[in-house]
Amino acid sequence: MKTLVIEAGSTEKHYWGDLWRYRELFYFLAWRDLLVRYKQTIFGFGWALLRPLITMIVFTMVFGGLAKLPANGAPYPILVFSALLPWLFFSSAITSAADSLIGNSNIISKIYFPRLVMPASSVIVCFVDFAISFLILLCLMVWYQFMPTFRIALLPIFIFLVLFLSLGFGMLIAALNVKYRDFRYIIPFVVQLGLYISPVGFSSSIVPQHFRLLYSVNPMVGVIDGFRWAILDGAEQFYWQGFLLSSIMVILIFCVGLFYFRKTEKSFADLV
Repeated sequence: MKTLVIEAGSTEKHYWGDLWRYRELFYFLAWRDLLVRYKQTIFGFGWALLRPLITMIVFTMVFGGLAKLPANGAPYPILVFSALLPWLFFSSAITSAADSLIGNSNIISKIYFPRLVMPASSVIVCFVDFAISFLILLCLMVWYQFMPTFRIALLPIFIFLVLFLSLGFGMLIAALNVKYRDFRYIIPFVVQLGLYISPVGFSSSIVPQHFRLLYSVNPMVGVIDGFRWAILDGAEQFYWQGFLLSSIMVILIFCVGLFYFRKTEKSFADLV
């Protein structure tokens, strides 16, 4: 008969290996959240298309039509949508990850598994919406006969950046939300504020040059500018200094989020 021996600190020693061993739980949680997200809705997965489409139309009318902000030679709907793709993924990911631990309190309090699975699965579900929304961008390019160049091959770099940024913020907010439930009210406000201080409805080129580097402290600035540079050939000049600063911020946020999550993970079962 095989004997199971539980040793003090064994979960810490095998934590990263356990992440791989519990991969089926990761798949299950992601698939469950994906099914529940659009359950009993009329449009189903169509909401992944309607939300960015409606937002794009509103932003195009306000910033491109009324404010007459420059699009640098690109169709304004494509300029907006190429920024909406990473932004909606990021905002949805951190909102979902924030509630991932609280929403699964019944599981956390009963069995052991690496809690990192929870926010990670929430981020992946939002990535599926991101992939579906990409279809709108392809349709817009066909409609406006706007074809990308070889730069589009570099788009995965910026996708990985927003993925790591979302996971970093998601881990941090999820851990903070367990101890301080105020964050469930703070996050929607921060996300809405971030939409207007990030270059989603407008190009970063309108920001005065002497403020560009400071503006890039917002990590989403470098990500959005990178998306536009890869998609809109010639319409966006790549600001390398800002991209490097935003990339450093992404790495810093990911490391802080992972460190704080791992530091507080032991107390989750007692607090949820």
